[in-house]
Amino acid sequence: MVVDDTISQALNRIADNQEEMNETLKRIANHYDGVVPVMTRNAKRVEEAHEEAQTSFLGNLFKEPQGQEN
Repeated sequence: MVVDDTISQALNRIADNQEEMNETLKRIANHYDGVVPVMTRNAKRVEEAHEEAQTSFLGNLFKEPQGQEN
């Protein structure tokens, strides 16, 4: 029957499209899994460097000048 063939073809196209989408999502997930840990690690490094620079700046700001005694 023509209707059965049309429905069958439509279902096959939907199934094929679903497989393609699954492959695309797997590639996106692999990319995400590879990139996000690096971005997280870099963000932590930047935060640590910022905190260290701020602590160093404040420490130097309130430190007694060398060579001068009161």
